[in-house]
Parts: sequence; C-alpha cells; structure tokens
Amino acid sequence: MIWAVPLVALLLLLSGLALAYVIGAAAVLAYLATDNARYLAVLPQQIFSKIDVFALMAMPLFILAGEMMNRGGVTRVLIELSMSLVGRLRGGLGHVNIMTSVFFAGISGSAVADAAALSNTLVPAMRDRGYTTTYACAVTAASSIIGPIIPPSIILIFYGALMGTSVTALFLAGILPGLLLATVLFAVNAFYAWRDDHPKLSRADTPPLGPTLLRSAPALLIPLVIVGGIVLGWMTPTEAAAVAVLAALGAGAFYDGLTARGLVDGLRRTAVLSGAIFMLITSVAALGHLGALERLPEGIAALVTDLGLGPVEFMIVMNLVFLAAGMVLDVPVALALLVPLLAPVAIAQGADPVHLGIVLCFNLCIGLISPPLGGCLLVVAAVAKIDYWRLARAVIPFVLAEIVVLGLLAAFPAISLTLPRAFGFAAGS
Repeated sequence: MIWAVPLVALLLLLSGLALAYVIGAAAVLAYLATDNARYLAVLPQQIFSKIDVFALMAMPLFILAGEMMNRGGVTRVLIELSMSLVGRLRGGLGHVNIMTSVFFAGISGSAVADAAALSNTLVPAMRDRGYTTTYACAVTAASSIIGPIIPPSIILIFYGALMGTSVTALFLAGILPGLLLATVLFAVNAFYAWRDDHPKLSRADTPPLGPTLLRSAPALLIPLVIVGGIVLGWMTPTEAAAVAVLAALGAGAFYDGLTARGLVDGLRRTAVLSGAIFMLITSVAALGHLGALERLPEGIAALVTDLGLGPVEFMIVMNLVFLAAGMVLDVPVALALLVPLLAPVAIAQGADPVHLGIVLCFNLCIGLISPPLGGCLLVVAAVAKIDYWRLARAVIPFVLAEIVVLGLLAAFPAISLTLPRAFGFAAGS
C-alpha cells in the first residue's frame, strides 16, 4: 500500500494544494500504510517539539526587518554607494548589481527579496545603458543568491534549528563563502564586459563617494551591529533580530521611505511568509517522526557502508542529490526533507556540521536560479517582463560559475570554518 502514498501526494500537488498540506497529508497516509497509525496520537507532541526552538523566533523578526528596509529607501541608498565604488569600471552597472547584492545580503538575507528589489531598479537602468535585457536579468538573478549566504540568513537559522547547530557559528561561516561568490561573479561580469564591450558610468553619472558613503552609513551600520553583537556575545540571534527590526524602523525614518502603508504591508508579508515556513516545519516534522520510527537514517547509513562510499564520495553524491532537489523544491522544503536524512550520515563520517550547513544551503540556493522552478528566475522574469526560458538560458554561465564555488567550498572546509574557529567556535559547535 505504501506505493499509493507518492501517487496521492503527486495528485494533490497537481491539484494546486499548498506544499505543506501535501506533505502533511502524505505523512498521515504513510503512517497508515506502514502500520504506524498508533503513533499518530503522539504526533502533536512531536510537531510542537520541532517548532518550540528559540532560534526559530529570529526568523520572522529578520523577515520583518528585511521587509521594512526594502520599503524604507535603503535599497536606493545602497545602489548609489555601489555606483560610487565600482560604477566607473568596465561593465559598471553589472558590478553595481553584484555589489548591491552584497550590501543587501547584510540587511535582508533573502534571495527573492533581493531579486525583486533589483529587478525593479537596476534592470531598467542597465537596459537603458545598452545592456541586453536577458543579461541584465541574468546577473540580477545570479547575484541575488548572495543574500542567503552572508548573514543574517533565514535559511541558516532554519538549518541551525533543524540540526541543533550554533546559528552564530553559521553566520560567521557564511561571510567568506558569500564574499568568494561575489568575487567570482565580478570576474564573470568582467569577462562579459570585455567580450561585449559593456559601458562604464561617466564621472557625471557617478555619485560622489564621500557624501554617498556618509549618507549610506546608517544602512551599513545595521549589519555590522547585528553580526558584531552576535559574535561578541552581546546578543543572541533572536535578540539581534529584534534589534534589526528597531534599526529598520530607524532607517525608514532617516531615509523618509517607510510609510504607514508600507509598514502594514511589511507586517502582512511577514505574517504570510512566517506562517508558511512554520506550517512547512510542522508537516515535515510529521514525516520526519515516521522516518525515525522506520529507522530511515540508519538504513541510509547502512546503504552508504554497503556501497563503500567514503566521506568524499558521499559528499559528492549528497551534493548531486541537493542540486537536483533545488531545481524543483523551495529551499526550506528541501532542507526540511533532506537534511535530517542525509546530514547525520555525513557528520558521522567526520563532516563538521557548520561547514556542512554552508555547503548544503549554498547548494540549494543555486536551485533558486536553476530551471525548471528557480524561484529567483521566476521573480526576475515576472518583474522585468522577460520570457522565463530566455532568462534560464542566459543565466547558465553564472550557474556553472556558482557550481565551481560550491566545489571549492566542499573541497576546502577552511573557507567556511576559518572565522568560526577564529572566534572560538570549535568543530561541531
């Protein structure tokens, strides 16, 4: 009877039912199909234990902070600063796009929010300067995934809650990989700028650095205060998220961009996103409890042993699985479904949970710009009004470059672990 469970799940998914309900319904059917119906009575307790995690409180607060900053004029200020810094290089607006994503990452932590904001502002500007629309959209989508890697990051909080890993250590571990990704994207953009003779901004079009830096200082101080407070032990990630909300309100007032309507819309958007994530956690918790009852992690570990897969081979296989999953599943869904099954096996083989978290989260973020269901591709295509498949073809060189970065992160754990270790977070913390 177990064969009927994926069939029913597929039919529910095709009907348009929300994914959390599909997973929850499939989990209940799986309990019945595996003769584990008696354990449904303790399912509420299991679900509550998965969401009763202090670190998860930071997630809606960081989402709210990002929403308010997006609506408070911070994006415009960061674009102006990026233009001052790199706009006069060949392919200047492409570099500005990437640099803005780096700044934006320290405020929003969301790839989709980054993609939507920059599609509205930089894509039209690049098009007016002679860039093709497909290239402008491709570099916008590709650079947007810097957001979930550089702290504060929603998905790193999610991973930390799933695996009981220090969110502070994960935040520190994401800094160098995020900057490495930005460096590689700068190089790719520089190549296309040289090949296609992309323009650079003139002195008249570039804001003066001094006044622009002074005006953007409040926006730049926000991530420094948040991450610095966490690292120095002044605040927990949840307390830092609350400070981020207050800072977002202050930034909105300083830049005169946050209206009462914008605040209400931000609160509404935060409630919708947070509710969706917590619904997903509860449905996956039901499935995860069944996996524990059926000893699926132990079965996977035994299979790995039988196949003779060592740590390197299993890391390669796991990354291929996550790359495939990222192409068709949202990042939180893929994390919740696959991490509890595969990550313990990798950790048992000696992988550091912090390094593993960065590799897996980075891996799934690549799926945001990979067809057929790349979330950032869909957002950019919709905002810029460009054919989705044209954009998917244009972004392929950037995807390949990001896969190279993924390989470097997997092969050299020191890229991720240097900062956590420097601040006293030992392996496995």
